[in-house]
Amino acid sequence: MRIVPVNGIELAVETHGDPDGLPLVLVNGLGQHLIGWHPDLLASMVRRGYHVIVFDNRDVGYSTHLDWHGPPDLLGIVAGQPGLAPYGLEDMAADTAGLLDALGLDSAHVMGVSLGGMIAQLLALTSPDRVRSLISVMSHPGDHSVKPTDEAINLLLRPGATTLDEFILGAEESARVIGSPEFAVDVSWLHSRSRALWERRQNPAGVARQLAAVLVAADRSAALAGLRVPTLVVHGSHDPLIPVRGGRLTAAAVPSAELLEIDGMAHDLPREIWARLLDRIDDTTQHGESLRTAVRNPVSPP
Repeated sequence: MRIVPVNGIELAVETHGDPDGLPLVLVNGLGQHLIGWHPDLLASMVRRGYHVIVFDNRDVGYSTHLDWHGPPDLLGIVAGQPGLAPYGLEDMAADTAGLLDALGLDSAHVMGVSLGGMIAQLLALTSPDRVRSLISVMSHPGDHSVKPTDEAINLLLRPGATTLDEFILGAEESARVIGSPEFAVDVSWLHSRSRALWERRQNPAGVARQLAAVLVAADRSAALAGLRVPTLVVHGSHDPLIPVRGGRLTAAAVPSAELLEIDGMAHDLPREIWARLLDRIDDTTQHGESLRTAVRNPVSPP
């Protein structure tokens, strides 16, 4: 892991695989750290030829915590005062673009999950030349009619843990509420990840600021209609946090987007779906590489 200056702040970043492989940036979800990606999933991506880049978004982990803003007034934001959000998803997309600059990459394939999917969509909209292909997973296009279940909302609003045991119990509760009901929970990974996360910089106010950015985000549907980046949209049929309608709306908004709807998957990435997911990611990234080659080497008219 290293720390790089980006967009006036610092981001913690980690890379995996051959630097000459296809660059694949993974943008994680609300409050998640770079160590939240399962190492076996990252290893599978590396074996398929990707140079995988993971990082802590602003306000979590070892990236800059914008604590001078204080905790956001989420109730005021929900009541219709968007100016109370300290920053927006556009700023987080700019962070991702800045990360590409810091790593010396002119462009990359970008996969975002949940909040990360929203950030990835905005990056593709604001800097389409930086995004070779877009993979938007368990996300939505900013349509705020896509709402979590009451149980999932309660999960987002629960108080932060004060001990490691509470933190692990909270992770188990999250797996029960938003985990995939038709796939077994990897309890060993759940516990080891929880212990590793607990030892990193926890920042409940930072997570709330990220949530504020989601709450004030504008609907991107109309803008996505102009997107010409090869796009794969992935969503689980049983997602209670961002229901499957969010993925369907995203796929409908982006011209020629492919929709992979996975039965039994909720708001996580169970091991059992990895091979299917990675096969479709390969198809999407290869499409992106083909278009990139065509632009660089146009066929001369006879």
